[in-house]
Amino acid sequence: MTSSQTKYRLGLLSLVVSIGLVAVKFYAYHLTRSQAVLTDALESIINVATSGFALYSLYLSSLPKDENHPYGHGKIENLSLGFEGGLIFMAGAFILYSASGHFLHPHPVARPDWGVALLASTAVVNLAVGLLLVRNGKRLKSVALVGDGQHLYIDALTSIVSSGALVLVAATGIVRFDSGAALLLGGFILVNGGRMLRRAVSGLMDETDTAVVAEVIAELQVQRRASWIDVHNLRVQRYGANLHIDCHMQMPYYFTLEQVHTELHDIEELIRARFAVEVEMFVHADPCTFAACSLCLMPACPVRQFPLRHEVTWTVQNAVKNERHHLGQSA
Repeated sequence: MTSSQTKYRLGLLSLVVSIGLVAVKFYAYHLTRSQAVLTDALESIINVATSGFALYSLYLSSLPKDENHPYGHGKIENLSLGFEGGLIFMAGAFILYSASGHFLHPHPVARPDWGVALLASTAVVNLAVGLLLVRNGKRLKSVALVGDGQHLYIDALTSIVSSGALVLVAATGIVRFDSGAALLLGGFILVNGGRMLRRAVSGLMDETDTAVVAEVIAELQVQRRASWIDVHNLRVQRYGANLHIDCHMQMPYYFTLEQVHTELHDIEELIRARFAVEVEMFVHADPCTFAACSLCLMPACPVRQFPLRHEVTWTVQNAVKNERHHLGQSA
């Protein structure tokens, strides 16, 4: 089974589970008339909508590149995460508004025992499916699956809190525990929706993934050859699970075109072998200048003008800059 098929099946599982749990939670609300249970049920409706959109995004992201999408369709997963975060944020705002009114004007809660039993069962299912989605989403580098799984975590937490509120109402007779829990959940849902929106915008705006950049630079440093005099202007973009990497590599100016091509091909293959996803890499070759002699590791260079002074160690701080390294820069 391919990674795309695995992601699609997991997305379908999330959608089916979400639909079933919404029915259970609204039945629990029908029995209890609890504001906390209604909050949980409303949040689960968002699960259905977002799971459906996530499923579509997983299908779309698996499509091959075409003339209109030369980098593939992977960005749709970030849009899916943003859609999910936006709906969660709006649901949190509505829940806070509704719960505030019920806190000021509480009403009785009926049959809390049934409510606790039903919500506890949905929490167990959500935790299990959420764990499955997050674990596989990280393995498959799918932000849509990870986001969907984290949403199920949130849903499970709301069910646990709602169950706790029903237990307190049954034990103490204080009805405001119910609406108080709804207020707490509304704030929690609002904050998490905002965080998901933030992650989605970061992906759509190609915010630097420092961990991936550091991994690429570390691999280049480990595999470094004397002819790779300098690397700079290194950039990494993520399209769904796939990576697009480009950088400038300074090489001896007297290398033939064939030698340069061989070196660039080797660099690309080394980086592709490092990652378990599809990597598209472009390396721009720059000819060296005599200003680089004091940093150049080439043995027996026929045109060297200055002796080697020190080697510059490539790091996230210096390899991403759009400037060549020079003498005086810390190693």
